[in-house]
Amino acid sequence: MHNKMLQGLVEAGAVKAVSIIANGTIIHAEICTLSGDKKVITTHAGSIKTWASIDSAAKWLKKVGLGTIKLEVGKWSPNQKSMTF
Repeated sequence: MHNKMLQGLVEAGAVKAVSIIANGTIIHAEICTLSGDKKVITTHAGSIKTWASIDSAAKWLKKVGLGTIKLEVGKWSPNQKSMTF
């Protein structure tokens, strides 16, 4: 679910919930639609959209029009070194 699709759902009032999920050093977001479907937010190319920090993810989601966000940090390791490929 990329930016334009997400904005369409937000404008239509079809987003039930949004979560920022921090796992290791990777931070991504997923939405739950009114129908109960969970979708990971992706780039236009189709890969999972990630952020370097929780606040940058929150700022991006607010810019899209979302104001209430659940934060999941149970598997977050902010001091962990990330792997480069």
